[in-house]
Amino acid sequence: MRFLLKLLAYAAGLAAAAWLLEGIYFLGASDGGSKELDAKILPLLGVSLILAVVNTIVTPVIKMLSFPLLLVTLGLFMLVINALMLLLTAEIAENVGLNFQVDGLFSAGIGAVIVTVVTWILDAALDD
Repeated sequence: MRFLLKLLAYAAGLAAAAWLLEGIYFLGASDGGSKELDAKILPLLGVSLILAVVNTIVTPVIKMLSFPLLLVTLGLFMLVINALMLLLTAEIAENVGLNFQVDGLFSAGIGAVIVTVVTWILDAALDD
């Protein structure tokens, strides 16, 4: 149940980032091309699943490898790491056939902040 709530929180964060930023696009699955909301919900959950897997597996390894840089920058390098993880998620989603695109590191950085804030708020609101 906790994983499902985390998945929905990531989906809400990704939707908010795509809605607020011009550099993040989510067009839904590439097979249908439908503009309906139903055609975008399952692909959005797919992208949030990819983001959850990336944050679970890849992010801790990157944090461990970049620990000295994180220490020197007092943790501000985490913004770059989160942006790179969002870019990695977009690349994997494109290869899977989900039309989720992030244009550049700046858009990814702002988008990662939006996803983090929305996810944090929803996690706090839905916490047991």
